[in-house]
Amino acid sequence: MGKLIHIDPPLADVFSDTANAVPEEHYRFALHPGLRQFRSVHSVAKRVGLPDPFFRVHEGPSSSHTVVDGRQLINYSGYNYLDLCGDARVNAAAVAAIAQSGTSVSASRVVSGERPIHGELERAIAKLYDTPAAVVFVSGHATNVSTIGYLFGPRDLIVHDEYIHNSALTGIALSGAKRMSFAHNDWSALDTLLSQQRAQYQRVLVIIEGVYSMDGDYPDLPRFVELRNKHRVFLMVDEAHSLGVLGDRGYGLREHFGVASSEVDIWMGTLSKTLASCGGYIAGETALVEHLKLLAPGFLYSVGMSPPLAAAALEALHCMKLEPERVQALQARGRYFLKRAQEAGFDTGSSAGMAVIPVILGDSDKTIRLAAAMLERGVSVQPILHPAVPQKSTRLRFFMSCQHTEAEIDYTVEALVGVMANLAPLSA
Repeated sequence: MGKLIHIDPPLADVFSDTANAVPEEHYRFALHPGLRQFRSVHSVAKRVGLPDPFFRVHEGPSSSHTVVDGRQLINYSGYNYLDLCGDARVNAAAVAAIAQSGTSVSASRVVSGERPIHGELERAIAKLYDTPAAVVFVSGHATNVSTIGYLFGPRDLIVHDEYIHNSALTGIALSGAKRMSFAHNDWSALDTLLSQQRAQYQRVLVIIEGVYSMDGDYPDLPRFVELRNKHRVFLMVDEAHSLGVLGDRGYGLREHFGVASSEVDIWMGTLSKTLASCGGYIAGETALVEHLKLLAPGFLYSVGMSPPLAAAALEALHCMKLEPERVQALQARGRYFLKRAQEAGFDTGSSAGMAVIPVILGDSDKTIRLAAAMLERGVSVQPILHPAVPQKSTRLRFFMSCQHTEAEIDYTVEALVGVMANLAPLSA
């Protein structure tokens, strides 16, 4: 009887069978769920026959006014709160830094990227917060990601306000720590959670924000400080939207409540709002800052902050301290806008009327149509849609500037009322 010969299937057939077993969405970027979700959000404008409101090109600085397609608009779509982006003094400081050090330091600060302007800016931030030290990062988002992601690990617990920023959530995921959230601004819920969970973990971090960027409200800092001391946890405050906004001089949440800086372990903030630049910072005790400078990946392995950006932030900080009337004007305009919007019957949520004021509509189509109609009337305001907020909370988000006038605010609210009254229902 002849010998049986085993013949392997052709290699191409093997590859073909393997390929057929892989769903198409697993190897095509066009079918990535994130992109598909993004496109579904942007299709709202197309569905109602309106231009896409995102990535609109603004010409020149964005303050109380902006220019889009050659039209000057009243602007509520940027966070140049104290009108220091575009200020002649800030511009001049950036130009002088370029002349001295160029546009890039061309290396990590740990090796050969250190420049005098870095130390000047960090000392100024530390002085502002009355802390021993501070460190600046090249990105605000990366500041949270790298700081949280590096300092905490799998044996730790990180508890955050349910409305905390994406950068903090990304940092928590990177850390590998256990993550839990508590109801927005509810210190009592946090107390209950910590009472139940604290003993099960080594280090515990609580993260809150100074002013919440979607809702424009702020936490009761003294209560959170009490819990920090009671449960022996670290407390971190993200001041991206509260520096220059809260307190008589704009020194933030601690000035607003009269809390000592040492009662918070990690002060975080960004340079892109009040300070007219780009980047982020951490202020706190010397050991914290030294630790981040030596070992945090987002600092250690990143190029140092560019000289013009560092100089712009430093000069903007000087201007804020020199001219507290800018802070007072911002607060007054925010309160006025909130009052007028509420009198007109708009849902402004829990906003405190400082710098961020939402007009909540709870309908994506209506929100995007309202934004387009306001643009036609000379007002730039961005729609905030799902998934950035829940569908029931879609909104227009108004960022205030110290340069807005009461007349401009009156016009804006009256335009909102008129547009809402004339917003025809969509055909079925």
